[in-house]
Amino acid sequence: MKRVKIIVGGRVQGVGFRYFVANSARAHSIKGYVQNLSDGRVEIDAEGECENIHHFSNQCKSGSAMAQVDVFLESDIPYYGFNSFRIK
Repeated sequence: MKRVKIIVGGRVQGVGFRYFVANSARAHSIKGYVQNLSDGRVEIDAEGECENIHHFSNQCKSGSAMAQVDVFLESDIPYYGFNSFRIK
Protein backbone atom coordinates (compact mmCIF):
# COMPACT_ATOMS: atom_id res chain seq x y z
CA MET A 1 0.00 0.00 0.00
CA LYS A 2 1.10 3.51 -0.77
CA ARG A 3 -0.09 6.98 0.28
CA VAL A 4 0.63 10.23 -1.54
CA LYS A 5 -0.11 13.90 -1.02
CA ILE A 6 -0.71 15.73 -4.29
CA ILE A 7 -0.97 19.49 -4.75
CA VAL A 8 -2.44 20.61 -8.07
CA GLY A 9 -2.38 24.17 -9.36
CA GLY A 10 -3.75 25.92 -12.41
CA ARG A 11 -7.40 26.19 -13.39
CA VAL A 12 -8.58 23.51 -10.96
CA GLN A 13 -11.28 25.23 -8.90
CA GLY A 14 -14.80 25.87 -10.17
CA VAL A 15 -14.40 23.46 -13.11
CA GLY A 16 -15.46 20.13 -11.56
CA PHE A 17 -11.89 18.99 -10.90
CA ARG A 18 -12.63 17.61 -7.41
CA TYR A 19 -15.48 15.51 -8.80
CA PHE A 20 -13.20 14.26 -11.58
CA VAL A 21 -10.62 13.27 -8.94
CA ALA A 22 -13.25 11.54 -6.78
CA ASN A 23 -14.57 9.53 -9.74
CA SER A 24 -11.04 8.54 -10.72
CA ALA A 25 -10.29 7.53 -7.12
CA ARG A 26 -13.33 5.29 -6.96
CA ALA A 27 -12.46 3.72 -10.33
CA HIS A 28 -8.97 2.86 -9.03
CA SER A 29 -10.01 1.78 -5.49
CA ILE A 30 -8.25 4.77 -3.95
CA LYS A 31 -9.13 5.99 -0.45
CA GLY A 32 -8.58 9.47 0.99
CA TYR A 33 -9.89 12.91 0.10
CA VAL A 34 -9.69 15.91 -2.21
CA GLN A 35 -10.21 19.51 -1.15
CA ASN A 36 -9.85 23.05 -2.42
CA LEU A 37 -7.16 25.18 -0.81
CA SER A 38 -7.64 28.88 -0.09
CA ASP A 39 -4.85 29.82 -2.54
CA GLY A 40 -6.68 28.34 -5.55
CA ARG A 41 -4.88 25.00 -5.59
CA VAL A 42 -6.35 21.56 -4.86
CA GLU A 43 -4.97 19.07 -2.33
CA ILE A 44 -5.36 15.32 -2.80
CA ASP A 45 -4.54 12.81 -0.06
CA ALA A 46 -4.72 9.34 -1.59
CA GLU A 47 -3.77 5.81 -0.65
CA GLY A 48 -4.11 2.43 -2.29
CA GLU A 49 -2.17 -0.26 -4.13
CA CYS A 50 1.02 1.11 -5.74
CA GLU A 51 -0.10 0.42 -9.30
CA ASN A 52 -3.53 1.97 -8.67
CA ILE A 53 -1.92 5.07 -7.16
CA HIS A 54 0.30 5.34 -10.25
CA HIS A 55 -2.67 5.27 -12.67
CA PHE A 56 -4.75 7.56 -10.45
CA SER A 57 -1.90 10.07 -10.20
CA ASN A 58 -1.46 10.13 -13.98
CA GLN A 59 -5.16 10.85 -14.47
CA CYS A 60 -5.04 13.67 -11.93
CA LYS A 61 -2.00 15.12 -13.69
CA SER A 62 -3.88 15.12 -17.00
CA GLY A 63 -6.90 16.81 -15.42
CA SER A 64 -10.52 16.96 -16.46
CA ALA A 65 -11.82 18.46 -19.71
CA MET A 66 -12.44 21.90 -18.15
CA ALA A 67 -9.34 21.97 -15.93
CA GLN A 68 -5.83 23.07 -16.79
CA VAL A 69 -3.12 21.57 -14.60
CA ASP A 70 -0.04 23.82 -14.49
CA VAL A 71 1.49 22.62 -11.20
CA PHE A 72 1.58 19.02 -9.98
CA LEU A 73 3.52 18.22 -6.80
CA GLU A 74 3.42 14.67 -5.45
CA SER A 75 5.10 13.31 -2.34
CA ASP A 76 4.96 10.01 -0.49
CA ILE A 77 3.64 10.19 3.06
CA PRO A 78 3.03 7.53 5.75
CA TYR A 79 0.05 5.21 5.26
CA TYR A 80 -3.05 6.21 7.25
CA GLY A 81 -5.88 3.73 6.58
CA PHE A 82 -8.76 5.73 5.09
CA ASN A 83 -12.11 3.92 4.70
CA SER A 84 -13.38 5.76 1.61
CA PHE A 85 -12.68 8.64 -0.74
CA ARG A 86 -14.50 11.90 -0.17
CA ILE A 87 -14.69 15.48 -1.35
CA LYS A 88 -14.09 18.00 1.43
